[in-house]
Amino acid sequence: MSEAPSFNESIPDGGNPLEVDVNAQYVGFEYNYTYLIFCGFIVWLIIPGIGLLYGGLSRRKSALTMLFQSLMVGAVTTFQWMFWGYSLAYSRTAGPFIGDLANFGMKNVMAAPSIGNSTIPEIVFCLYQLLFCACTVQIVVGGAFERGRIIPSLVFGFFWATVVYCPIACWTWNPNGWLFTLPSLDFAGGGPVHIASGWSALAYALVLGKRKKNPEDKSIGKAHNTTLVFLGTVLIWFGWFGFNGGSALNASVRAMVAAFNTNTAASTGAIGWVLVDYIRNKRRFSVVGACEGAIAGLVGITPAAGFVSVWLAAVIGFLTAVGCQLFANVNEWLHIDEGMDVFKLHGIGGMLGSFFTGLFATSSISALDGVSIAQGAIDGNGVQVGKQFAEITAISAYSFLVSCALLMIMKYIPGLHLRVSSEAEDNGVDLDQFFDEQIGDWGIFDELEKRRMLDDAIVGHTPVNAGSSTERVEETKAAAATETSA
Repeated sequence: MSEAPSFNESIPDGGNPLEVDVNAQYVGFEYNYTYLIFCGFIVWLIIPGIGLLYGGLSRRKSALTMLFQSLMVGAVTTFQWMFWGYSLAYSRTAGPFIGDLANFGMKNVMAAPSIGNSTIPEIVFCLYQLLFCACTVQIVVGGAFERGRIIPSLVFGFFWATVVYCPIACWTWNPNGWLFTLPSLDFAGGGPVHIASGWSALAYALVLGKRKKNPEDKSIGKAHNTTLVFLGTVLIWFGWFGFNGGSALNASVRAMVAAFNTNTAASTGAIGWVLVDYIRNKRRFSVVGACEGAIAGLVGITPAAGFVSVWLAAVIGFLTAVGCQLFANVNEWLHIDEGMDVFKLHGIGGMLGSFFTGLFATSSISALDGVSIAQGAIDGNGVQVGKQFAEITAISAYSFLVSCALLMIMKYIPGLHLRVSSEAEDNGVDLDQFFDEQIGDWGIFDELEKRRMLDDAIVGHTPVNAGSSTERVEETKAAAATETSA
C-alpha cells in the first residue's frame, strides 16, 4: 500500500487542480473517504427522522411546525457551518477551547488531508461533521415544543451552534481540545451531541415557560400519530449506522464493530424500555415506548460504539434505556415542561453513556483500527471514569448556562420574542405560523365539525363543542364515516 498523505502547510487547500492531480495523494485509500461520504449520506436521514418523530409526538395542531423545523434547521446549520462553524470547531490552529477563523467561509477546505484522518479529503470530513451539527441543533429546538416561534428558534439554532456546539466539538474532537488531550473518550458524540443538546433543550423549555394546559384537552402529552413516531424512529435508527459507523473516520474493522454495536444497543434499549413499561402498566405495551427505548439505546452507545465489545454494547443499551425510563417523571421533579423528553433521552442518556464508556472501554476494540489505544476501568484504568465525569460536568454546565444566557438575550430583542401568543397556542402553532396547510387528512374532520356546529346552532341544539375534545373528535370521525359510506 502507498504511504498515507500528510498535510502540507504551504498548500493548505491540497493543491491547484489546474496544475496537479489532487486525487493522486489518495490512491490506495479511496475506500476510506468513499465509506465516510456514504455514512454522511445516511446520517442526513436522521434530520427528517427527528422531524417525523417530533411531529408524531406533538399534538396535531403543532405537528407541522416540527416537520418544517427539521428542514429549516438543516438549511440554517449548513450556512452556519460554511460561514464559520467548521473553522471554530476544527481549524488546525485552534486553542484548547475554541478554534479560530483560519477556515472562515470554507477557506482552504477542499482537497488537503483532513484533521480527522489524513486519508480523507477535508471537504468530505467537513460535510460529515456538518451533519452532526445539524442533527444536534434539531434535537435542541425540540425544547420549543408546541409554544415556540419558528424564526427565533432558527436564529437561536444558528447562534447555539456557534457558541455551544462548536466550542464543545473543539474540546472533544479537535486534537488541540482540552478534553481530547485529557483524554476523555467520546467516539461519536455523547458529549457534543447528546449531553449538550439535552441540557440546552431543558434550558429552552425553562426560559419559554410551561405550556398552557386545558383540563378538557385529553390529547396533551400524548402522541397524535404513532405511525409518524415509528417512521421517524426507523429513519433515526438507520441513520445512526452512519453516525457511529463513520466516526472511526476510516473503513476499518473498528468501524464495522461500531456499526454492529449501534444495532445491538438500539435493540437491547427497546427491550429494556418495553420491559419497564410492561411491568409498570399492568402487562401492556407501548409503540412509543419501544421507539423511545431504541433511541435511548442509540444515545447510550454513541460515545462507546468504537470502544466496547458487542456484549457490553448490549449491556449499555439496556441499562441506558432502563435508566432513562426510570426518570420518566423528571419534568415534574424539575417543574419544567420539556414535553419532548429531549433531556430525559439525550441529556440523561448521554451522561449514562459517557459513564459506561469510562467503565467498559477496552483497547482490544479500539486497536481494531490499527492505531488507537483506549482503556477504561475494565482494562484496569479506573481514572478514566473520573475523566468521563469531567466531560459530563463541563459540557452539562456550559451548555445549560450559555443556552439560558443566549435565550434570555434573545427574549428581549424586538421581533425575536420566543413564544407564540396565548391565543395562537390555544389554536395551535401551525395555524399561527403557516398559511393554508394542515398535517395529514384531518381537514375533512374540521370541516364536518364546523358544519355540524352550524346545523346545531340553527335548530337550537346544544353545540357539539360542549363536550371534551376527545368526544368531539370521536363524533366527527363517526360523521365522516357516515358521509363516506353514504
